[in-house]
Amino acid sequence: MKLRNMREQVRETIANKAWARWTVLAIVSFTMMAGYVVAKEMSPLQYMLEQTVGNGGMGWTSGEFGIFAGSRGFFNVFLLMLFVGGIILDKMGVRFTGILSCVLMLTGAAAVYGTITYTSPDPMWNVPLLGTIKRQVALAALGFAFFGIGYEMCGITVSKVVVRWFSGKEMALAMGLQVAMARLGTALALNFSLPIALNWSLPKPLLIGVFSVGMGLIVYLYYCTMDRRLDKEQGKQDTSQAEDEKFHFADMKITIKNPGFWLITLLCLFYYSALYPFLDFATKLMISKYGVEAELAGAIPSILPYTSIVLTPLFGAWFDNKGRGATMMVIGSVLLTITLFVFAMPLNSSWIAVTLMCVLGIAFSLLPAALWPAVPKIVPMKQLGTSYSIIYYIQNIGLMLIPVLIGKVLDRNTIGEQVDYTHSLVIFGIIGVCAIVTATALLWMDRRRHYGLEDPNINER
Repeated sequence: MKLRNMREQVRETIANKAWARWTVLAIVSFTMMAGYVVAKEMSPLQYMLEQTVGNGGMGWTSGEFGIFAGSRGFFNVFLLMLFVGGIILDKMGVRFTGILSCVLMLTGAAAVYGTITYTSPDPMWNVPLLGTIKRQVALAALGFAFFGIGYEMCGITVSKVVVRWFSGKEMALAMGLQVAMARLGTALALNFSLPIALNWSLPKPLLIGVFSVGMGLIVYLYYCTMDRRLDKEQGKQDTSQAEDEKFHFADMKITIKNPGFWLITLLCLFYYSALYPFLDFATKLMISKYGVEAELAGAIPSILPYTSIVLTPLFGAWFDNKGRGATMMVIGSVLLTITLFVFAMPLNSSWIAVTLMCVLGIAFSLLPAALWPAVPKIVPMKQLGTSYSIIYYIQNIGLMLIPVLIGKVLDRNTIGEQVDYTHSLVIFGIIGVCAIVTATALLWMDRRRHYGLEDPNINER
């Protein structure tokens, strides 16, 4: 009788009402989407930023653009802010951490907009570790680094929100839809930033980004009211947690000793280090290598996130009902690597670029749809925030270093207006090979340790 009453109590919580959990998903997905708009809004503007000041640009070099693109992870890596964010998340909960992350995103986005709008590229500054760069680049990178703290903190918070509301239900589908909404933010940034800048002014798309994250903060405040209600219905105090869900540092030893956790972390590092920096440089790649008009150049890279918007939820639903998550990660890594190596070949047709982006879009959907729902299968709920922070921290090392490396490689392979992308694309392909090896090792480890990565998510317990 007591067990039946407990089950009835579980059924009565707001998380067990479909309308409520899907509303939560829509809210936190919108907040994350706004962050993705800002994260990629400067990528299509590389073409304009590298134009001379007299031609409406800022006179940046590819190396300086690479420094800016990589700066999003500076504080997360060097000041260990992701670890701090993960601990805050596990200690303070999703409400406090989510609001804090939105405020940081808003502050950083406003700083980048203000720098591009109100400062001139000159004079040159000598920045430790980065060398001599334009003052404007240094200040914009500083603002983007602040944005990066909130952006990554928001990512781990939203992931924990989805697990909190969808555990034992349509979790992979929910994560797939959340990723799809994030990809929509990327697609909007890639598609419209450059046309808006060409038709109005360079700072205009940045102002839209500031407005987007401001709206993300507002809707997240509404989510907080729903989450507070869930706590009350589960018999918790406002910010306290049940004893078996409390975070303890000693518990992290279990996760740190888990080889599956480290394989997931390395796979995340290699996959995103190949894909996201590639997108940072993809718009100018379309112009320089494939001869696409500047106003349309962002449309081809945007195929990738648009494809992901459709396919990621479908692959997530497959994982929920059929399983095969580790296999999906292997296939996604293979598609990613093959496509990047083909991009490096001397094939300059714009139709080839479109076809390759469509294939890359499948990889962009397949692996994340399986990777993020796989983490709760390996890591206990009470360690999830800190575990996500470790994964994001390692990922940020790649996202910080690879754009800087690619920017320097492109500078060395630029003669006048001609840019040779072969070496940089081969580097991306080699990183993809590392992803294949890691994903294959994870599949093998799952068969040994029985994490359940090949099992369906729904009704698995």
